[in-house]
Amino acid sequence: MTRQVLVVEDDKDIARLVELQLVELSCEVKIASDGIEGLAEAQSKRYDLLVLDLMLPGIGGLEICQRVRGQDRYTPVLMLTSKSSELDRVLGLEMGADDYLTKPFSVLELAARVKAIFRRVDNLSKDQDSEKIVIRSGDLHIDVEKRSVRLDGKPLDLTAKEFDLLVHFARHPGRVFSRAQLLDSVWGYSHSGYEHTVNSHINRLRTKIEIDPNEPEFIETVWGVGYKFRERN
Repeated sequence: MTRQVLVVEDDKDIARLVELQLVELSCEVKIASDGIEGLAEAQSKRYDLLVLDLMLPGIGGLEICQRVRGQDRYTPVLMLTSKSSELDRVLGLEMGADDYLTKPFSVLELAARVKAIFRRVDNLSKDQDSEKIVIRSGDLHIDVEKRSVRLDGKPLDLTAKEFDLLVHFARHPGRVFSRAQLLDSVWGYSHSGYEHTVNSHINRLRTKIEIDPNEPEFIETVWGVGYKFRERN
């Protein structure tokens, strides 16, 4: 199956290198060289993956990522950057990116990250076909196919990653997940040292689905282990 991938990268050599590797993975690649062109292209059609540089002329990568995440359709995002600070890496992930690569990177590492993203997306699609489309837990209703969530009848505004995280929990009530397991299942593979990004996503998710985030009704902390979704009788 040919995947449609948009690469937004102003460095022509890096863009070409990424394109060649993606073609090896049976992808059809479109390249945009600045943020304005990249955003317009990302909004013009459905892509299977967006490879997005952080520092771009016109519109920056983080803003593009935010706008793409505001669309109804879900597009995986792999961010590229020459910045190497932990703050920049975590910010990219928390703004909605599915994964993150710091330049310079090897083509083998790029291929591994891309394969992991496609594998996770494929698994989510299989889950939607084989499992319940609507998950209910008390007043919380999750429509997996429409990627929408309602609490006591009111719609909630979740980011793509918050939604994926919530669905993963809700499909396995009572099961305890470590942060590393959640990174592997929801982000696609384990980001060594990034377990705290799970904490921040869960904290934000709790502010949206819990009446009192300090006394959670849905996502509970299992001290010293991880988190679980509360079982209901």
